[in-house]
Amino acid sequence: MEPTRSEIVVITGASAGVGRATARLYARRGAWIVLVARGRDGLRAAAEEVEALGGRALVQPADVSDARQVEDVAEAAEEAFGPIDVWVNCAFATVFAPFAEITAEEYARVTDVAYHGFVNGTRAALARMLPRDRGTVVQVGSALGERAIPLQSAYCGAKHAVNGFTSAVRTELLHRHSRVRVTVVQLPAVNTPQFSWVRSRLRGHPSPVPPIYQPEVAARAIVHAAGHPGRKQYLVGAATWATIWANRLAPAALDRYLARTAFDTQQTDARPESPPGGNLFTPSDDLPGTDAGAHGVFDTCSHPHSWHAALSRHRGTVTAAATAAAGAAVLAVRSLRR
Repeated sequence: MEPTRSEIVVITGASAGVGRATARLYARRGAWIVLVARGRDGLRAAAEEVEALGGRALVQPADVSDARQVEDVAEAAEEAFGPIDVWVNCAFATVFAPFAEITAEEYARVTDVAYHGFVNGTRAALARMLPRDRGTVVQVGSALGERAIPLQSAYCGAKHAVNGFTSAVRTELLHRHSRVRVTVVQLPAVNTPQFSWVRSRLRGHPSPVPPIYQPEVAARAIVHAAGHPGRKQYLVGAATWATIWANRLAPAALDRYLARTAFDTQQTDARPESPPGGNLFTPSDDLPGTDAGAHGVFDTCSHPHSWHAALSRHRGTVTAAATAAAGAAVLAVRSLRR
């Protein structure tokens, strides 16, 4: 028998944060990984990690907001490695500031990367997957794609758009009875370098809203979703689940709560570390010695595991166990009554 072909995975935003952690996890599985981002030093370091962990790496510097560049990535990936099995859209950029302080140019740039980048990636992936009638696209979303918060209007708008766009594509795939799948992984607050890179007009250092999780929690969910893409979405972390359901049940009350609290919880008392202008138009990990890895500056207060995410990945097993436990409890009660 011929050896099983290695899984071929394209990851955008692979130079840092969640994308970097996802690349590491796929590398441990022996995958062949196409690493896409703007930051060349981050990409080089990511490629070295992938090779050291047992995978193969192809570095493809690209700006996902440019559809031509994304198409070139897909062509290079299949020429070098073969048919793409999984495409993970993870790249993004944002601005931390009140809406009135964000320029039109900045808003357009965030939308181009965090929304159009996902559209461009999905288009390039489906152009190759649909004729073969196989493959999976994973959109890395956020709880903020269903529940917006202040100071992140551009990012929230883009993530809402990703949800709507993905639902439309999913129904089109269902209509044509395609075996190509698209799913969304909705993330909680994650400790990534973006909070030290982001363009910000806050008085303090930008911060994720607690509870904060390490990028490896997100990576495990992404890899699982790619292997089990039948579900519409995966909710990572109890905070994501609670935020989404609170918004559905009491949106007005949540508005008032966030208006009172979210300005302070999204920044610390420390001075901002981001360079002038942040990484919105220029990558922060482009020059030698600027690689930031997967983690941000919030290691001491970030959770390495999420029981909710683990349960979500094994929902069938949990349901069966709960059903069995309930049945056993009923039998025990009946036995006691006898």
